[in-house]
Amino acid sequence: MDFRYGEKAEKLRKEVREFVKENIPVEVYFGMFSEEEFDEDWEFSMKMSKKLSEIGWLTLKWPEEYGGMDASGWEVCVLKEEAGYWGIPGLTMGVSGTQWVGPSIMLFGTEDQKKKYLPPIAAGEAEGIWCTGYSEPDAGSDFASLQTRAERQGDVYVINGQKVWNSGGHRAKYCWLACRTDPNAKRKHDGISLFIVDLESEGVKVQPIPNVVGAEVFNELIFTDVKVPVENLVGKENEGWSILMQALAFERGVAILTCSLLKRYLDELVVYAKETGAMKRPEIRKQLVDLTIEYRTLRLLSLEEIWKEAKGDMVIYEPARNKTYNVDILEKVALFGTELIGAYSQVDPLIRDNQYKRLNGILEWLYWILPGIWNAAGTQDIMRNIVAQFALGLPNR
Repeated sequence: MDFRYGEKAEKLRKEVREFVKENIPVEVYFGMFSEEEFDEDWEFSMKMSKKLSEIGWLTLKWPEEYGGMDASGWEVCVLKEEAGYWGIPGLTMGVSGTQWVGPSIMLFGTEDQKKKYLPPIAAGEAEGIWCTGYSEPDAGSDFASLQTRAERQGDVYVINGQKVWNSGGHRAKYCWLACRTDPNAKRKHDGISLFIVDLESEGVKVQPIPNVVGAEVFNELIFTDVKVPVENLVGKENEGWSILMQALAFERGVAILTCSLLKRYLDELVVYAKETGAMKRPEIRKQLVDLTIEYRTLRLLSLEEIWKEAKGDMVIYEPARNKTYNVDILEKVALFGTELIGAYSQVDPLIRDNQYKRLNGILEWLYWILPGIWNAAGTQDIMRNIVAQFALGLPNR
């Protein structure tokens, strides 16, 4: 395996670090998904989206015709590494705009859909903010059991149903929505279609689902007789499952960014352990070493995925493998970090201006949002099943 980034990628790394010095204040380092809860984080994130768009980094890998720079996988890797470590917000345009909605529209959308929906994403505009409507009260890991119904009536589809654990719906303009269009299909994976839904449409209700500390990161989306134009169907009717699988593959392939975020957490914990004298304790040193080894292992696995893509190889199970390992390490870091900080980690994470916060509150914030991270893009067990089936050749039952 060859993990050399190349001259262009390393040049980009220097440029990104200069951008950080000029645009990201030292005291600014957001926790994961904090812009969903805090308005000031959201406003700053949108400002960064606009600046990143003007430079061409917001949609770096996209083809030039769609507002990108047609960059290599290694250049994108560098941008994500630096963004994760230095805390550059605004790269995703909601939770999905640049990562999987845009790329999926390029692959499966009509020319009119590409012309309408891709430019606002690439430009970092409010019209380009997206969320995803997948999970339902009775359809989570068993995604194909979804029941939100889209029924064609003339030149519109009428949508009724409910989605849960939606990230960013209260910020988004559009929803990338999975619906059932044929309730009588022989296979439950058939009869599913993918729609673009304007969340300002009549009949759409976005209802926050506060987590255990009251943070509003997730939402419930309720659709009551929502009329969606036929032209908002992505791909063919009843053939949405393959589109959704491709979109999920895009979603899961983000380990290199959170890998660098892990590195930042560990570096902060090392400094804190030294400043407080905790580093003198052998068990603290051992745990930091163990976590660093795990981080480096994840980084190599993430680089392997990028290397395979750069060669043109098919990447099948690697995103699932990296996603589940990444979440395992995030959990270990959150537990170790809050234990190291001790009683200070019990400060209310929603009260920011607090003299007792340590490390800008990022460790306790991570701890409290972990349940959502476990399940995002597929639960840990679902990810392990993918690895078992496609990497190890084990039966799927």
